[in-house]
Amino acid sequence: MRELLVKLPAVNTLADAAAALVPAAKAPRWALIEAARRAIAARRDAIVGTPATIPEGASEAPAVENATSAEIDAHEVAQAAVALAKPQLRRVINATGVVLHTNLGRAPLAPDARAAIDEVAGGYTNLEYDLAAGERGSRHDHLRAMLVELTGAEDALVVNNNAAAMVLCLAGLAMNKEIIVSRGELIEIGGSFRLPEILELSRGVLVEVGTTNKTHLKDYEKAIRPATGMLLKVHRSNFTMVGFTSEVAVHELVELGKANKVPTLVDLGSGALVDREQQRAWRLPEEPTVAEAIATGAELVTFSGDKLVGGPQAGIVVGTREAVEKARAHPLMRALRPDKLTLAGLAATLACYRDGRLNDVPVMRMLGTEPDALKAIADALRRSIGRVTGLEILVEPCTSAVGGGAMPTASLGSFAVTVKGESLSATHIEKHLRAAGIISRIDTNRVWLDVRTLAPAELGPVAEAVRSLVK
Repeated sequence: MRELLVKLPAVNTLADAAAALVPAAKAPRWALIEAARRAIAARRDAIVGTPATIPEGASEAPAVENATSAEIDAHEVAQAAVALAKPQLRRVINATGVVLHTNLGRAPLAPDARAAIDEVAGGYTNLEYDLAAGERGSRHDHLRAMLVELTGAEDALVVNNNAAAMVLCLAGLAMNKEIIVSRGELIEIGGSFRLPEILELSRGVLVEVGTTNKTHLKDYEKAIRPATGMLLKVHRSNFTMVGFTSEVAVHELVELGKANKVPTLVDLGSGALVDREQQRAWRLPEEPTVAEAIATGAELVTFSGDKLVGGPQAGIVVGTREAVEKARAHPLMRALRPDKLTLAGLAATLACYRDGRLNDVPVMRMLGTEPDALKAIADALRRSIGRVTGLEILVEPCTSAVGGGAMPTASLGSFAVTVKGESLSATHIEKHLRAAGIISRIDTNRVWLDVRTLAPAELGPVAEAVRSLVK
């Protein structure tokens, strides 16, 4: 054992050997040194019989085949260095058919949104500077007019996500007061983050009314008292309830609130700016729109910017001038405020809606693409791949999903290119594609590449990755 340990190479020596095998641009010196250290540590631990410890989230050290040699393969060190040098956060191709895939960053941005972000990222901006007056301005002014125009609200503000929007509104209008909500709307919004916890963060007192499946207007009415600070209506955007159920319509709850001088907050979650006629044209389940909620007279409406709106991650608050101003004036606003990149990307996305350019928003284009058009794309991808020995490649119908906690009952007819290997397992194929940055899914022992979520520029890389399965 001691002889083997003595023969282990020096870090710099091993790094130099690996450096000769890979371009410096792909493996900078720091990555070669770190990969060499990990490889030597792994071999040392194998020799002494101790499992190597790799930091959580880090690339693995080169595999140790046995502990009977002090030699370490420089090629493996070079490959590990290349992996280390790659950014942890990088672009992938979504071939799952889930349009708003939370794990993959939800909405891809419109070209105009990307250009707007690039424009403000490269220099200084008038984020909080009034160019006309030559004095300090407010970042909240940049999107107010457009959101008011699109939703019919009196005022609007933007924060960094919809959970933040809810916390801010509840804290601004109902801190230390009772907040009445239906038991059937005590939702979990993902990551084990639940509505009661949001209310707790805002220092509101939760008052549950009704039952899981049925809540009536009289349930809210009976719960209202001097300590009541808000009526809360939560749209069940990430699940549905069927059967023996009933809930109170938004306009009824708003009317009750106004009669008792209690404000109503409507959380739409995913949010929708396209009207119901357009939703029906795309064969989508009808989603309540932001404009509809505002039209009921609700004091506040919250929704996401990165779900059905199709913009960057953001939380949007619209409503009456008085209610929005109370939220804006709360000290939490500074902690939750968006940066210039978010505001620029969201402004460009909203401009697409204002100007009637829905197809410029990738999420809208994906949701609205007809199955016949998707089949043509799948056929083109299949032709681009060509014949590959050892692989059965077909075009098959499938079903896409909206995802992102939006429209859970939506069933979007789509088409996929499916791949099955004669000697390669579906798991092996999926792993190979994933290594190339292509995220697919496995079903019926085949790998499915749903073209609904593929951008035109991504078809070539997908075809090349499939062809490279067999060399």
